[in-house]
Amino acid sequence: MWLVPRAICAVKIAGGQSSNMKTYMPKASDIKRDWYLVDAEGQVLGRLATEIAAILRGKNKPEFTPHMDMGDFVVVVNADKIVVTGKKEQQKLYRRHTGYPGGLREVPFERMMEKHPERVLEKAIRGMLPKNTLGRQMYRKLKVYAGPRHKHEAQQPIKIEL
Repeated sequence: MWLVPRAICAVKIAGGQSSNMKTYMPKASDIKRDWYLVDAEGQVLGRLATEIAAILRGKNKPEFTPHMDMGDFVVVVNADKIVVTGKKEQQKLYRRHTGYPGGLREVPFERMMEKHPERVLEKAIRGMLPKNTLGRQMYRKLKVYAGPRHKHEAQQPIKIEL
């Protein structure tokens, strides 16, 4: 038995002819990154976060490759007007640890929305990205703002409805 490289496979076509098929692998120079503007006003937290995470990964593109950063930049405005369903507003907690014994810190959703509303969406999206250097590279393309103003007008972001 001989091995065939994955990129080149001979396939029999009708009539006995063979055709070479090659798998397309994009280069870093081939990747075109767009800027998108998302208005989070009235949107449900988790549903919006999944859509944004898919754009950051590049899953909305036909040439998506899991081991490459294919994603686009996403600017989110009005993060302070995001909503959650059920009793999450009273029950949801954000936990972190200081690294010291007994250093578990819990912040309720309501207080997080008062002090840092952009972090709520950032944490939700970050949890949906890969947990490695590739995921951190994708996360850097996310820009979240609590109010309706942002500082990325020069990039001319395309407004999209999610």
